[in-house]
Amino acid sequence: MSIFNRIFGEPEIRALNPRDKAEVKKMIDQLITIGKMDDFLSLAPGGPFDHQCHHRDAKNIGRRIHEIGGVPLMFAVRQTVRHKLKDVLAEHLDHCWKGIGSWQA
Repeated sequence: MSIFNRIFGEPEIRALNPRDKAEVKKMIDQLITIGKMDDFLSLAPGGPFDHQCHHRDAKNIGRRIHEIGGVPLMFAVRQTVRHKLKDVLAEHLDHCWKGIGSWQA
């Protein structure tokens, strides 16, 4: 992530129409909260985690982001989450989103 993108946000997010941009920013905030509170992966299913031990809400957010802007937007959101939560949680998000569109962990 370049210093410019850290200050102004990822280009894929900046290019969205105002309604989608607001929705994506809200979803980024939700992902950051999930990452801090629960993580995106678990060792066992149950509670907010599905049978694959992926956080259900984070997975649903990934699906919605894919609907809005495909894998490029997912990657931009992932970069933003990585900047806020660091590498390990970004890698957990990668695994949580595996199978959404052509997303690869």
